[in-house]
Amino acid sequence: MKFLADFFPILLFFIAYKAYDIYVATAVAIAAALIQVGYHWLRHRKAEKMQLITLGLLVVFGGMTLLLHDPLFIKWKPTVVNWLFGIVFLASPLFGGKTLTERMLSHAVQLPTSVWGRLNLAWAGFFIAMGLLNLYVAFSFSEEAWVNFKLFGMMGLTFLFVIAQGFFLARYMDQAPATATASEER
Repeated sequence: MKFLADFFPILLFFIAYKAYDIYVATAVAIAAALIQVGYHWLRHRKAEKMQLITLGLLVVFGGMTLLLHDPLFIKWKPTVVNWLFGIVFLASPLFGGKTLTERMLSHAVQLPTSVWGRLNLAWAGFFIAMGLLNLYVAFSFSEEAWVNFKLFGMMGLTFLFVIAQGFFLARYMDQAPATATASEER
């Protein structure tokens, strides 16, 4: 459910772009992100750091797009966000000695330290590559193609990467026997 909620501003951006233009879509995305963070704050009395960083970047880059009437800034925002995520993954072992992936997933799977390191590097590389890919699409294709890529391409590639990570992690999952006794089945 959180995964879908995180895409709420992007989805509204896409819809507003199709109905109006990049400037209305940018204003809608900013408003949607403010509502999203505000709702999360009211519900949990805290806001997630990455949500706040993403909101801040959206307000800055979206605000520049609206203020200067130049879509260049909003096109750069996904790249900056992805590169920041990549840097956070790369730097995470420097703070507390554990990788970010280990901090997020160690409750679900036990992995050797070297595997956590590879998994963490894979995520960092993914985010850096996504930032580069965003720039390529933003500056090599039409604005409409970039908007479509921003919703469908980035979400689809992220989904595929998560599935690939699942297959990678499946090798390390504890496999408890799934047999039940006759008395347990009743």
